[in-house]
Order: sequence, then C-alpha cells, then structure tokens
Amino acid sequence: MTKQHIDLHTHSCCSDGTDTPASLVAHLHKNGITVFALADHDTVDGCQAVADALLPSMRFIPAVEFSCHADGFKCHLLGIGIDPAHPSITAAVQKGNDLRKEKADLRLHHLKTVHGIDFTEEELRYLRAQKSIGKPHFAKLLVARGLADSIDEAIKTYFKGCPPAPYRIMVTDMAKAVTEAGGVPVWAHPLGGEGDKHLSADVFEERLRVILQAGIRGLECYYSRYSRDEITFLLNAAERHHLLVSGGSDYHGTVKTIQAGTLSTDPITVTEDDLTVLSAISY
Repeated sequence: MTKQHIDLHTHSCCSDGTDTPASLVAHLHKNGITVFALADHDTVDGCQAVADALLPSMRFIPAVEFSCHADGFKCHLLGIGIDPAHPSITAAVQKGNDLRKEKADLRLHHLKTVHGIDFTEEELRYLRAQKSIGKPHFAKLLVARGLADSIDEAIKTYFKGCPPAPYRIMVTDMAKAVTEAGGVPVWAHPLGGEGDKHLSADVFEERLRVILQAGIRGLECYYSRYSRDEITFLLNAAERHHLLVSGGSDYHGTVKTIQAGTLSTDPITVTEDDLTVLSAISY
C-alpha cells in the first residue's frame, strides 16, 4: 500500500474515531496529508474545531457520512464539501442520530440477553452523552471492564449476531440534503467497507442502478481495503455513468488498523487530478 497526501474519508472522536479534531489535524500533517475531509457519522460537530486547528499548508473539506438504505440493501453515503451549518444537514444529522439511539438500545439489549452484561448508571450516562454513538463506545466500556483486550476484539466478540436496526434513512433523502447543502453525494466504499464481504460485479451493478436513481454524483473508487483491480473496476463504472471520483482511507484512529492516507491495498499513486470530486466543491 502507498500513503497519499489526500484523504477524503477520515473520522474523529465526534463520532466513532479516537482522535480529537485538533489531534486529527496534527496527525494528518505529521503524515504528509495536505488535502482531507472529516466525514464523521451522522454529525458535523468536529468541522469547526478542525477548521480552527488547520495549518496554512492544509486544505480542509467539511463532510459527513450517513448510514442509509436503498431498495432493500444498506449503504453509506458521503456528503463531501457540504456547508455544515445548512438547515438540510442539520435536519439530516438529527434523523441519523435518532436512528443511532434506536440502534444503541438494540445493542444494549443484545449485550444483556446474550452475554449477561448490564451497564452501570455511570456507564449508561457515558453512552447517552455521545452525539453519534457507535460500537466503539460500547467496546471501550467492555475493554475497561477487562472483558476484552482491545476495542476491535470487543466488537468482534460481543456484537457478533447482534440484529441490525430495523430502519435506516432513505439514501434518496440524504442525497437531496447533501446537494441542498452545496455538497457532492458520494457512495462510500461501494464494494463493501471494513470487514464486509466485497460485492460481486453483478450485485454491484444492480445496486448502482438503484443508487443512481437516488441522486448520487460520485463513487469512492479509491479505498484503503480495495485492490488495484477493484479500483480499476470502480473507475470504469464511474466513467461509464459520468460519476465523480473520490477516495479515502476511512481512518478511525486506534479503533481500526487503517492508516490515514491509505487509498488502496496495493502500491498506487493518487493525485488531486484523479479525485475529480475535488473540482466540484468550493471548499
């Protein structure tokens, strides 16, 4: 793999990453990344703090990541280059967080009924205080109790078989919100994200037809878990359908082994010209 100076998919502790917005900026700068987007899950809370910590040599692009559904399958949508204060984003973030709270209740029930784990009132207060609660927040508590050696181990051990939340937001609604906020709606890790089985070409094409009708304008073709062949496949799909090209590592800090600036599993060079989504945003 080759680390790049561009990364349009990073996360902070405002959702399920471990870096504060300021420490994320410092980490990216230390690793030679000069163009980046913060795309936390269902929140834009970290965008202003990143902008405040930004160094003169860096270009910051506000973004967000939404968990969606489209005609019977799950997908993730990136809103790249949004105005974080736009009312459409504010409303979309609220919808996303309401559903995350429902998902958190399902996870609490799973941990109690399957593993016999009851959280204390103090632990529950910590969970409720998270604006964009995810598995790593639960896992952090399990590690603190000595039930696992790492967040990754805790997630794999205690959430296997946990039922998914029954509802996600329609990708059509989220694409509309991103567009209204001046951003580019991009299908995130379209062949599958971290830990997912990658889609076959046929299944990808079927889903792409659905997602195109939802109003997406880009594909995350370069991704830390994709091979050179998979990237070429996605680039060809983007060209056929006149979609913008994006790329990101999906960096989460110490929660995952993904390193910032990693846009492929193979040695590959990516320039700003390759990521055509950059030409479509004003940030």
